[in-house]
Amino acid sequence: MASLDDLKKRIASVKSTQKITKAMKMVAAAKLRKAQESAEKGRPYSEKMNNVILNLSSGISDKENAPKLLAGTGQDKVHLCVVMTSDRGLCGGFNSNIIKKAKSYFSKILDENKELKIITVGSKGNDQLKRIYGDKIIENISFKESKNANYFDADKVGKIIIEKFEAGEFDVCTIFYNKFKNVITQIPQAQQIIPLNDEGSENSSDESYEFEPDEDEILSNLLPKNISTQIFKAMLENSASEQGSRMSAMDNATRNAGEMVDKLTIEYNRSRQAAITKELIEIISGAESL
Repeated sequence: MASLDDLKKRIASVKSTQKITKAMKMVAAAKLRKAQESAEKGRPYSEKMNNVILNLSSGISDKENAPKLLAGTGQDKVHLCVVMTSDRGLCGGFNSNIIKKAKSYFSKILDENKELKIITVGSKGNDQLKRIYGDKIIENISFKESKNANYFDADKVGKIIIEKFEAGEFDVCTIFYNKFKNVITQIPQAQQIIPLNDEGSENSSDESYEFEPDEDEILSNLLPKNISTQIFKAMLENSASEQGSRMSAMDNATRNAGEMVDKLTIEYNRSRQAAITKELIEIISGAESL
């Protein structure tokens, strides 16, 4: 049995940890409001961008000469997977859920004897994947210094992907991230961005547009921007999901710490009572012997 002094130190230590987890929960809650608002505002823009491009693509008469970012290379041999996670931990299952989704996709690609290449955005994803897929990771990107998700960082990732595509390094590109639903629920996503896949579009493109200049010229400008836009949307969704998951995890940790303090306090009181009783018995026994 632990001594009274040891129990007192453990109670103090757990209470100190509880203060930290409570503070982290409050910080995450404050950040979540802004991140959730940004994610919700970004969804209509990215979906409309996809729909406009799909509408443009339907008007192209010469499908064989359509931009490769839209139509693809015509092959399905090399897959580039962009796994987007956080640079910080203590956020529950946020990172592991994305990694689980990505690993399932990796297994499918490798089982079909296709080549796999991985770009990790966020150090936590890289830490988990390099153990098994270290030889598949071609680049690790981290934005630790960025306080919030922003379009400039997304555009950097987008340009890297486009450069590799134009160099003929892959045929299909898929991004992995968490879609924010609420504080408790974040849904892992696998979205194909090259070639553009209308299956990932949540809204059907039924509107009819007239474009000036012609479709090809507009697409040549819009398609690269759409890559960065979809990555930016994924970053915003990840940011809200990360804070929601961290808030939930820290709330659980705070409650667990409270329960542990209660148990340790009961144990401390029992040990103290036993020690006092023992001392009384010794005193009484000593008095009786006299």
